[in-house]
Amino acid sequence: MVLETIDWLSVIAFFVVSLVIGIVVARQASASISEYFLSGRNMPWWLLGVSMVATTFSADTPNLVTDIVRQDGVSGNWAWWAFLLTGMLTVFVYSKLWRRSNVLTDLEFYELRYSGRAAAFLRGFRALYLGVFFNVMIMATVCLAAIKIGGVLLNLTPVQTLLIASVVTVIYSSLGGLKGVLITDFIQFIIAMIGSVWASYVIVNLPEVGGLENMLSHPAVQPKLDLLPDFSRTETLIPLFVVPLAVQWWSVWYPGAEPGGGGYIAQRMLSAKNEQHAIGATLFFNIAHYALRPWPWIIIALSSMIVFPNMEAIQAAFPHIAPGIIRHDLAYPAMLTYLPHGLLGLVIASLIAAFMSTISTHLNWGASYVVNDFYKRFVDPEASDSSMVNLGRLSTVVLMVLAAILALYLENAIQAFRILLTIGAGTGLIFILRWFWWRINAFTELAGMVVSFFVAIYFELVHVRLGFEDIPGHYRLLWGVGLTTALWLLITFLTRPTSAEKLREFYLKVKPAGPGWDRIKRRMAENNEEIPVIEHNLSLEVLSVFIGSVTVFSVLFATGYWIYGAVITAMVLTIVSGLGALWLIIMWRRFSK
Repeated sequence: MVLETIDWLSVIAFFVVSLVIGIVVARQASASISEYFLSGRNMPWWLLGVSMVATTFSADTPNLVTDIVRQDGVSGNWAWWAFLLTGMLTVFVYSKLWRRSNVLTDLEFYELRYSGRAAAFLRGFRALYLGVFFNVMIMATVCLAAIKIGGVLLNLTPVQTLLIASVVTVIYSSLGGLKGVLITDFIQFIIAMIGSVWASYVIVNLPEVGGLENMLSHPAVQPKLDLLPDFSRTETLIPLFVVPLAVQWWSVWYPGAEPGGGGYIAQRMLSAKNEQHAIGATLFFNIAHYALRPWPWIIIALSSMIVFPNMEAIQAAFPHIAPGIIRHDLAYPAMLTYLPHGLLGLVIASLIAAFMSTISTHLNWGASYVVNDFYKRFVDPEASDSSMVNLGRLSTVVLMVLAAILALYLENAIQAFRILLTIGAGTGLIFILRWFWWRINAFTELAGMVVSFFVAIYFELVHVRLGFEDIPGHYRLLWGVGLTTALWLLITFLTRPTSAEKLREFYLKVKPAGPGWDRIKRRMAENNEEIPVIEHNLSLEVLSVFIGSVTVFSVLFATGYWIYGAVITAMVLTIVSGLGALWLIIMWRRFSK
C-alpha cells in the first residue's frame, strides 16, 4: 500500500516529536541513576498511569486481540481479562508497599526481603533472566507485530521495518531515560487511542462490512459475540473462562500483570511522588487497560471476519507477505488498508506510537536490571552515576538488537503469549505471599523459577517428541501450576528461613499487614521493641479488590452491550459502574492517608 504526502507528514511529525522530547530531557536524565531509571521519584499519578496503559497498548496487542476474537470469539479475551484481579490486588494491597520499600528496581527487593548468598544470587540471576531473556522475548513479539504492520501497510521487508522503528525508539529512550519515556508515552497514548477509535468507526462503516447492525447480524460474526463463553460447552468454558478466573490470574507471572506487582508496573510505582500517587496510577491503569481500550480492537476483529473470512483470503490479498507469518493476527493490519488517506497516516502513527511506547519502557526497565541489579551489585559496586547511565544506554541498544533478531524467527503473537504464560505458571502465588508470610525465602523463589521454566520447556519441546499426545494449553498451565507450587512449598519448608534480623528490618520498613508476621511481632515484643502501627485494613483492601474488579468488568460489559444494542442490560451495568466508581474514589482517598 502506498502512502500519500499527508500520511507521511503524520508519521514524520510523530518521529520528530519523540526525538525532541528525548533530547530535551537528556541532560536531566543523566544527573543520576535515580533520575535515569525513576525520574527522581517525583512523578504524578496521571502521568504514570497513562504510561502504564501506553506500555501495554503495544503494537502486538490489537493483533493478539484480533487473533483471539477470530478463533475463540469475544469471550476468548478472558485469557487476559482475568488478569484484572491481579491488577486490582496491586492497586489496593501492593502499590503502597512497593512505594514504602524505596528500592530502585523491584529486583533490589530480594536483598531487602531475603538474606544470605541465596538472596544475592536470586537478584543477580533474575536481573539477566528477566532483564535480558524474558524482556527480549516480550519485545520480540512487539517487533513481530511491527513486521506484519510494516509488510501489510508499507510494503517493507522485516529488516527494513525493524531498522526504521527501532532506531528512533533507541535514540529517545536511551537519551531521556524514564522521564523521556513517560512524556512520550503520554503523547503516544493519546494518538493511539484516537487512531484506534477513529479507525474502528470507519472500518465498521465500510461498504464491505455494511455498518454496525449488518456486522452484528452477519452469520460469520454472530457466533463470536458472546461476552461469556457457552456454559454448556465445557471444551471451551474450561480453557477460556474457568482456568483464567480460577487459576491463571494468581498463579502466573506475566509482565504487566504480575501478582503482587513487579516489572515496569513496580518501576512506575517506585517513581511516584508518594503512596497516594502510586495507588492512583495503578487504579487508572487498570480501568483504562481493561475497560476503555479493548472495544475498538474487537470491532475491527469482528469486521475482519466478513472481509477476510479465513487465512487464505488474507494470503490472497497480500501475496507478497511470507506464508510463514500469515496467521489470524494479520487480519488487524489487513483491515487498516481500507482506511482513507489522512486517517491512514494517523493510524500508522498510532501503531508506531504503540510500538515505541512498549519498546521504550521495556528497554529502560531491562537496562535498569542489567545496570543496577547485575553490574553495580556484582561487578563494580563503586561505579559512578555517570558510568552507570552510560552503561544503561549501551544496554538499551544491545537489548533492542537481540529483540529484533529474535522477532525474525517468530510467527504469531498468541504463540509467544502462551509460551510466556507457561514459563511463569506456578510462580504467581510466591509473589503474593512473600509480602505477608515470613516463611517465604530466597530458595522458594529459586525453586519456583527453575521448576516452572523446565516444565514449560518439557511441554513445548520434549513431550510430543517422546511420543506422547500433545496436551492442550490450559492443561499445560494446570500441570505447570500444580508441579511448581508443590515443589516450591516443599523447598520452602526444607530450607533455612530468612534471618530474623532481615525479617525484622523488612517489617519495620514496609509495614505489611496480616497474621503472617505474628511470629516477627512476638519476637519484637519479647525484646521490648516498639511494634509499628499498621494503618491499613487488609480485609477492607481485599473487599476493594472485589468491588474494583466488578466495577471495571461492568464498564467493559456495559460498553459492549451499548454497542450490541442491549439497552436495558447496558443501563443496569452503567449504574453498577457508577456506584463502583464512587467506592473506588472513596477508598483511594482513605488508603492514601
